[in-house]
Formats: sequence, C-alpha cells, structure tokens
Amino acid sequence: MEMHPAPFHSDVADGPDTGVAHWLTTSDGVRIRMAHWRAANEKGTVLMFPGRTEYIEKYGRAAGEFGERGYAMLAIDWRGQGLADRLIDDRAAGYVEEFSDYQKDIAAVLEAAEKLELPKPYFVIGHSMGGCIGLRAVMSGLPVNAAVFSAPMWGILMSSLMRPAAWAMSWGSKKTGIGHKLAPGTKSKTYVLAEPFDGNTLTRDNEMFRYMQDQVTSYPDLALGGPSMHWLHEALVEMRELSQMPAPDVPCLTFLGDSEQIVDPARIHKRMEGWSNGTLDIVKDGEHEVMMEVPETRDRVFTNAAAFFDAHLGDGGAQRASA
Repeated sequence: MEMHPAPFHSDVADGPDTGVAHWLTTSDGVRIRMAHWRAANEKGTVLMFPGRTEYIEKYGRAAGEFGERGYAMLAIDWRGQGLADRLIDDRAAGYVEEFSDYQKDIAAVLEAAEKLELPKPYFVIGHSMGGCIGLRAVMSGLPVNAAVFSAPMWGILMSSLMRPAAWAMSWGSKKTGIGHKLAPGTKSKTYVLAEPFDGNTLTRDNEMFRYMQDQVTSYPDLALGGPSMHWLHEALVEMRELSQMPAPDVPCLTFLGDSEQIVDPARIHKRMEGWSNGTLDIVKDGEHEVMMEVPETRDRVFTNAAAFFDAHLGDGGAQRASA
C-alpha cells in the first residue's frame, strides 16, 4: 500500500509538533487520511477512532495527553468525513454505503502503522461512532491489547415513538432513492456552528467548544452536517447486529458521562454488564465528549485510560488476533 503526504492543519490541532498526516487508499479505492504523533519513551500506540463528523485535527490535544503519558497516537478521517473522500455529491451529509466499509479503513490504517513502525503494543479508543466501528473491529480480532470506549454508539438515544419511525423512514429511503437526503430533524451545518455553547450536548467546557468551532471555521472542508437517511439505516442495522453478539475476550474500559444525551446509555450499561473483563466508568457531570470536558474531567479520563493501557502492556493482543 502506498502512502503519500497529506495536509495537516497543525495550527488548529494544538497537538505535539511531531504530527504528520498521510493519504491512504483502501482496498476498495477510497482515499482516507490518517495522522500520527510520536512520543518520548513510547510504550505503545493508541489507535484513535473518532466519531461521526470528526477529523484528525480534533484529536491533536488528545495526542498531547497520551504523549505525556508515554504513548504514540494515530487518528483517522473515516471515509465520508474530514478530508477523506466524500461519497456523495452533498458534502454536508454523512454517508457510508455499508457500515462494514469502515473496517476497510481500519485495515489500511493498520497496514500504514506497520510500515511506519509505530510502537507496539496497540490499544484502541473508540469515541461515539468510532466506538461502534471499534467494537466490530475488536470482535473481529483487531490486534490490540485492550480497548477503551468513550460514549460509544452502541445505540442512539431516541424516544420509544421515534425508534420505529426511524427504522421505517431510513429503510424506505433506500427503496425510494432518497437515502442521500439528510435525516429529518438534522442540519447541513455542522453542530458546533449550528448550535450555541449554552445548552449544547457535547461539553461543559466553553474553551473546548471554541476549539472545535475554530477548527471548522478556519478549515470548512473539515466540517460535516447531519447523517443521511442511508447512513442512519446502516447504523441501526449494525448496532442491532452487534447487540446480539457476545463481548470479546479483550480487556475493556468504557467512559460514559452521566449527562449523556446523544447515544443510548441503556445500551452501554447492558453491554458492559455482560463484558466479563470490562469496566464501566461513569463520568460525573460529563456530557458526550468526555475527552473534551472541563480540565479536571479530561485529566481523569486520560490518566485512567493510560493507566488501563499500562496495566495491559504485556497482554497478547496480536496472539488473540491470530488465534
């Protein structure tokens, strides 16, 4: 697989000066973007799987947090978002043909990590949609020693009335050829520019909210609006399938804010109750973005995640994958 230099907006990433970005081409010919940051005295590499609408620059500060704790980090622009290839004409609509396609993005990133000789062992953090993609990957043998999830999208928070409507509407959009249209109630403008800080569902930290706003204001091509109806249908199908599968034999730590309003906390509680070597960490006064919360919350999350990785440095992630 070939790698080529890709643009990286370090001025808004605010991460370590070791950040480098690359273009990668997946097995089905989609161009995606990844970035990596090296650290001093590296113990391993954190694979950061971002959420829907996100991009690698958003995790520059996270790379700094892990770098200070002895870990290199890489992050990915999933197909259809960030500077990766957008898959439909409407750049603002979140879209993927099949949810399993995200696993092709992971395969390309793993190959790149090997070529770059990023330090092993690997660990994964999946935030929101990245937590859904990451769970599928871990279940499929992702070669990591341990997994951390942040507000993972193992269910989308909906009322009991909305859920059947979402299934019917998103399924019908495939049959009627309007799957590329935005899901009802969503906007083409990205969330942090469409909504004010007061009352937002991401973070209580105004400075971190401005950090996200500055990124997409400075570089509008990074921005993504609401999900398409096709994306919604594919996501619902994937979450239902995953919910019916047993937890993998991989150590897991999941963070969930006690003020979560985007993903379904009940699904997360249920999954973690059945994860024999998994722990659910409830973040007091935390919203959806616990890695972008107020400073004391951020520090606790990154410290606990790194300590969890430290505890599993000798575990056999690669051996599990090949078993």
